[in-house]
Amino acid sequence: MIVEQKLIDIQTRATEIETKMNSGEISGDELTKLSKEYSQLSSILPLINRYLQIQRGIKDANEMLHDEELKSIAAEQLEELNRALPDVERDLQIALLPRDEADDSSVIVEIRAGIGGEESALFAGDLFNQYKSYALRHGWQIEIIEENATSLHGYKEIIFKIIGLGAYARMKFESGIHRVQRVPETEAAGRIHTSAASVAVMPEAKDIDVVIEEKDIRIDIFRASGAGGQHVNKTDSAIRITHFPSGIVVTCQNERSQLQNKATAMSVLRSRLYEKQRSEQMNASNASRRSMVGSGDRSEKIRTYNFPEQRVTDHRIKLTLYKLDDILAGGEALDEMIDALISADQLERLAAID
Repeated sequence: MIVEQKLIDIQTRATEIETKMNSGEISGDELTKLSKEYSQLSSILPLINRYLQIQRGIKDANEMLHDEELKSIAAEQLEELNRALPDVERDLQIALLPRDEADDSSVIVEIRAGIGGEESALFAGDLFNQYKSYALRHGWQIEIIEENATSLHGYKEIIFKIIGLGAYARMKFESGIHRVQRVPETEAAGRIHTSAASVAVMPEAKDIDVVIEEKDIRIDIFRASGAGGQHVNKTDSAIRITHFPSGIVVTCQNERSQLQNKATAMSVLRSRLYEKQRSEQMNASNASRRSMVGSGDRSEKIRTYNFPEQRVTDHRIKLTLYKLDDILAGGEALDEMIDALISADQLERLAAID
């Protein structure tokens, strides 16, 4: 049940922030912080206004029922308002759900080939191209961090960053095992093979999110090698960072300088530690309930791409779309699938509150 006073408090807070921002008396970090808060509140205000308008209309209509001349009009209005109320109430409840603090973040994505040999590596390449196209369509930037390419232009592993506001909110349900069923290019007999690749999506962590002590890491410098890196050279510029408490090891050799590789490797390490910390907190708070779409477990099979039938199935929400080409192209069908996952997560969180 929505408490009206809470909604009025939100309206009041939005007005206070707007007045402060227009006063010209604040700047810098404080202005940035208030602008972000106002942006979040202002997206809810139309729903609040609509909800309160319906509630006032219901109250007025109930009073009009006592007037014989207005009774029929009031009954008609009451029926219409009561029919509209549940949808507005549900939309408002969803809008008021606690936000994931990482939703606005850029993301680091790791794709690794799994079972299936070269075919799996080619599929990992398909997934990278899918997310690259999707990111560019949304106006985000792509930055490759580390890549291990194969001779057929697939990837044994590729790590990249998607830079853009709200990238994590759209991408966070992509973590898990993606399976493909198709006839490989190398298959002479035309038999359908099944292979897989794993995807891990992590919010890019800031310095304030994770503190890494110097004593907890070892940094090794070595000569960059291999065909994967776009800037691979013969200098000792590659970096390997080992984080002792977690056992996480990060390697970076794609950048031109040792300094750049170190900064990039530290960014990946920080994000992996941040995601590990978030997962532990989520598991602790959801000990009695396993989330249908929000576990982010990279070992969980989440989606199957079937080429012969041109279908893509997300197993978590049992959604099948016969739009494989558009999904792999990072098109509107991928948005359709992601929107369904976000809606399923919201409804699940609402049910948990009830």
